[in-house]
Amino acid sequence: MAQLSTEVPGDERGTLLSFVEAQRTAIRETLEGLTEEQAASRPSASELCLSGLAKHVAEVELNWLRMAQQVPNERSRSSETRNEGFRLVEGETIPQVLAFWESVARETEAFIAAVPSLDDAFPLPEAPWFPKDAKVSVRWMLLHLVEEFARHAGHADIIRESLDGTRAMG
Repeated sequence: MAQLSTEVPGDERGTLLSFVEAQRTAIRETLEGLTEEQAASRPSASELCLSGLAKHVAEVELNWLRMAQQVPNERSRSSETRNEGFRLVEGETIPQVLAFWESVARETEAFIAAVPSLDDAFPLPEAPWFPKDAKVSVRWMLLHLVEEFARHAGHADIIRESLDGTRAMG
């Protein structure tokens, strides 16, 4: 799995991307050494599973990237398929989900490198949780990805520890 280079640019873009990548890595590492069945299990009180979390965050990243690019999301979910975003469905495997996420991550990094300014803004979709006619900056999007991934990395830590006692920090 490709990682960011060992030299992280000290500028704002490089710093933000390194924080996004650190949280991606935290989630990916919770899957290491598990079978498909283990990664799909729900050993805690949560309805979440590790493979489903990986799929969810990959799709979340793609969704935010497509919003920032202002192009349609080829993997958008409907209310009928929303729950499929939190579990692997027939034919999906962890390696496929991780490869998909890796391609999204590289596309995000290329977009961030090419965008003229992190202040560039894009409109948020209509949703009850967003203010009407709101826009956010690319910088905001990167910080939101850190927040989203960190929240789910915490979920993943608890699920993995409940599964087999493995701890992220120890």
